[in-house]
Amino acid sequence: MMNVLITGAAGFLGSHLCEFLLKEGHSVIGMDNFVTGAPENIAHLAGNDRFSFIKHDVSEYIFIPAKVDAVLHFASPASPNPASPYSYPSLPIQTMKAGALGTHNTLGVAKSCGARFLLASTSEIYGDPLEHPQKETYWGHADPIGFRSVYDEAKRFAEALTMAYHRFHGLDTRIVRIFNTYGPRMRLDDGRVVPNFILQALKKEPLTIYGDGSQTRSFCFVSDLISGIYKLLLSDEHLPVNIGNPAEISILDFASVINELTGNDAGIIFKKDKRLGDDPQRRQPDITRAKNILGWSPQTDLRDGLNATIEYFRSKLVEL
Repeated sequence: MMNVLITGAAGFLGSHLCEFLLKEGHSVIGMDNFVTGAPENIAHLAGNDRFSFIKHDVSEYIFIPAKVDAVLHFASPASPNPASPYSYPSLPIQTMKAGALGTHNTLGVAKSCGARFLLASTSEIYGDPLEHPQKETYWGHADPIGFRSVYDEAKRFAEALTMAYHRFHGLDTRIVRIFNTYGPRMRLDDGRVVPNFILQALKKEPLTIYGDGSQTRSFCFVSDLISGIYKLLLSDEHLPVNIGNPAEISILDFASVINELTGNDAGIIFKKDKRLGDDPQRRQPDITRAKNILGWSPQTDLRDGLNATIEYFRSKLVEL
């Protein structure tokens, strides 16, 4: 069994990772500064003898009082919506620091402990792709100074630094490129399409689409993603691996599914002028490498995953 450091532990993905690794018998040190993470996401782990927590900003020097066997760097704002206070447009400097200094500091922990390292990268490194679906060999089509660049370029730098540590120091590294993921523990005010649509639907409001709805996304349920990340952690693969659901759906069709599942008759409205200029038109992973190397593919049907997510959001609305 491993002793694992997870940064961003109180976030959406980080909290699910903590839970999963504990269930697998590992010990977990969670780290978060609660800028975008929420204490309630990990509160249920507090009584576990194999879980400990350190409140800390990963852009500052990291001291871990115990040897770790694996470091998983997941700390970063991830929402592109400027209306959300937790998004990377609202936290641009912190986002760059988490990707640059945070990656450097967590790589340092892994190096000092002789631990394996896993970087949470993103499909955003592909930008507004000209290749469909996107393979890991695709270099991307991204604006280095655009609206989304603080996140895209932070992750590109993080990937480059991770590979530099692997090649120069011989560090045992892995890189996961995460595509759109949804599920329980997403922030209600996250600002991304899944929380926005579900909240509007539960309030019996029309769903707001930015643009004409023709843009596509591929949505992976969180439990599927976590199982893929765990398989990658246990593998010997050092090059990036896409983890996501290749089932592509337009935002217009996605909105219709949400309205159907929630019984929302309020319909859909379009705000074509609100869609940001560098918002990708299509996003779909090629998961051939994940299938061949990890034996992984997503198992959760979109409607099943959405029903679980809707119930979570409904329970949170009741608490408000």
